Amino acid sequence: MKRLFYLVLGMLFFCLAMSWDVYAQGENFTEKVSGVDLEMIYVKGGTFRMGVTEEQESGYDSDEQPVHEVTLSDYYIGKYEVTQGLWKAVMGSNPSSFKKGDNYPVERVSWKEIQTFLTKLSELTGKRYVLPTEAQWEYAARGGVKSVGYKYSGSDNIDEVAWYKDNSDKATHPVGTKLPNALGIYDMSGNVWEWCSDWYGSNYYSNSPSNNPMGPATGSACVLRGGGWRYLARSCRVSFRNGNIPNGRGYCSGFRVLLLP
Repeated sequence: MKRLFYLVLGMLFFCLAMSWDVYAQGENFTEKVSGVDLEMIYVKGGTFRMGVTEEQESGYDSDEQPVHEVTLSDYYIGKYEVTQGLWKAVMGSNPSSFKKGDNYPVERVSWKEIQTFLTKLSELTGKRYVLPTEAQWEYAARGGVKSVGYKYSGSDNIDEVAWYKDNSDKATHPVGTKLPNALGIYDMSGNVWEWCSDWYGSNYYSNSPSNNPMGPATGSACVLRGGGWRYLARSCRVSFRNGNIPNGRGYCSGFRVLLLP
């Protein structure tokens, strides 16, 4: 009986070690959170041009300038926007307006409420999950080292990759039902706006650090990126910036998580 116990225990430790090794080696990984899958995409760090680059064309805003080089370290980011199923698994409730299924993105969550979610998620997994910085978000949306310079996240044809005002039928849609970008990440254009960790600063690009920028030290609004189901195509561009107060709870606002190695 003792031998069987130690054999099972050894196999368990081996499986845990193997799963952590995949995570440590910089590969995509999935873990269960109270029975719900959380899929994470590895993003190899690199240098990119952040802001209104040439493919973004006309109609951009002044806060998308100047274009500047940013260098980022490696990280992992959610393959999908956080779903209602994952939010319920962590928080035990569902604040969303569109309660159509667990695979729909959670919305009507404020930046402050997300901090509680991230703390609980980190406790459940033993890893430190956070919101992406604005720079990490844009780099991933552009496709990281695999970027080919699309206007939206994964295509120049918005209908291929995004749920937005012209095709959403005035509602959110299940995550992952449009095409992914070059990194295999879904819905970084459209569906719901995605909160970032940074304070919003309209002139921040003029003095942003070049290495792993974290956003302004203070502010009154936090960054939102990616556009959403009730917004025009221009808002879904990878360089478009938006913000809202930390307590804001729009029915078009959600998020995805990030993890540092």
